[in-house]
Amino acid sequence: MRRSRKGFTLVELMVVVVIVGILAAVAIPLFQGNITASKFSEAIAGAGSVRTALRVYKAERGTYPTVATGTAIGSWGIGIAAADLDGRYFGSADYDLVSTATAYTITVSGGGAKTDAPPSGTNVKLTETGALTKTY
Repeated sequence: MRRSRKGFTLVELMVVVVIVGILAAVAIPLFQGNITASKFSEAIAGAGSVRTALRVYKAERGTYPTVATGTAIGSWGIGIAAADLDGRYFGSADYDLVSTATAYTITVSGGGAKTDAPPSGTNVKLTETGALTKTY
């Protein structure tokens, strides 16, 4: 009489472990990129708030304010305070505005002091034409 054995052999289990390992090695970097991109949605929203304030400024005065890179947020003159741009992943120090009478560029950079901040070298740039450039 033949005995019926139920279950998997060690080789079958090892093949499954190897396949799961390969899938994890491929999927984890893809998910890390999505996490960074989702964090930058906060930066894009903050840059949009600055853009709205700049448009209001131009509608009232006819030109954009002149702002040099590195100027403190409270000195931009558009009604945005540093606390207005403090979020979970980006702080006010991560935002930079370069503006002339006719054009502006808002840059939000990663690598700040916030918890879980996106890595240094990643950024989002928004211009007056609505062009959005993402580097991450």
